[in-house]
Amino acid sequence: MVGIVSYGVYVPRYRIKTEEIARIYGKDVDYIKKELMIEEKSVPGIDEDSLTMSVEASLNALRRCGIDRRKIGAVYSGSESKVYAVKPNASIIGEVIGIGNDFTSADIEFACKAGTAAMQMVFGLAKSGFIEYGIAIGADTSQASPGDILEYTASAGAASFVIGSKKEDTIAELEAMHSISSDTPDFWRRNLQKYPSHAERFTGMPAYFKHVTECAEKLMEKAKVTTNDIDYVAFHTPNGKFPLRSAEILNFQNEKVQDNLIVSKIGNTYSAASLLVLTCILDKAVPGQRVLCVSFGSGAGSDGFLFKITENIKRLKKAKTTQDYINEKEYVDYATYCKFAEIIKGE
Repeated sequence: MVGIVSYGVYVPRYRIKTEEIARIYGKDVDYIKKELMIEEKSVPGIDEDSLTMSVEASLNALRRCGIDRRKIGAVYSGSESKVYAVKPNASIIGEVIGIGNDFTSADIEFACKAGTAAMQMVFGLAKSGFIEYGIAIGADTSQASPGDILEYTASAGAASFVIGSKKEDTIAELEAMHSISSDTPDFWRRNLQKYPSHAERFTGMPAYFKHVTECAEKLMEKAKVTTNDIDYVAFHTPNGKFPLRSAEILNFQNEKVQDNLIVSKIGNTYSAASLLVLTCILDKAVPGQRVLCVSFGSGAGSDGFLFKITENIKRLKKAKTTQDYINEKEYVDYATYCKFAEIIKGE
């Protein structure tokens, strides 16, 4: 057996409302809310970045399970907003959370699916027996050009997972895994550019929907399950509409995808997006339930996982839940948001 042993999250307490951004640019806020299904988004504080959030999420994951930290043999960090151009987040995270120095580490980049790519690598290391436990993280402080439609969604957050292969402490068994990759130029950012570019509506059907739905279909086929066998679904959440539409295409009932709508309160956390939905589900899941998680990263690709919840989830210790972080918030105005995010008009 290989699967999730524990998990932890972090979402900044600061928020900016859709109305506040729309007010600055004279946009129709009702139209934006209808199209994106985003009410507000998280904003990283001036002292918060993908590294600090990853540390907090990982510490929360360790609080839940109480394993010997020295037995963690890998830290893989997925992000497209790493702190240094040349110096890894992952090795710093391992040092700060106190796991010693006997671990392998690397930063992973694949747009918004970097976190799930990190999970795949750690699952492989654990299943092969090369490590006893490993940590996989998805974290981002995402960027958007001022005035761009992405500015209403691009936010910040982190999700961290302790992964292992011992039956006695696995809370979510990995039953199947599948990935889809293609050269689909829907979203990109050249070296040294501060903000990304995107192909607007092209990011939908040929990019997000094609990869997410195809990955989910092939994963279910591989695992020999149907939508009726799955209790919860966690998709990548670039906005509120896309995961709901994907669920409709795949014939999932609405109640199985409702946790995806946390995006309306925190925005698109990029590498952490599908993983934060997964943590929200794990906060309430019970033994025997199945969870389908499918990420999406522009460029483009999707990673899919099918988990089965085990009895061990009842023994997890308490830590702050995803909803706790969503509920704890303080609103900022656009000027403060620009200061925190170091936004300069014209860049």
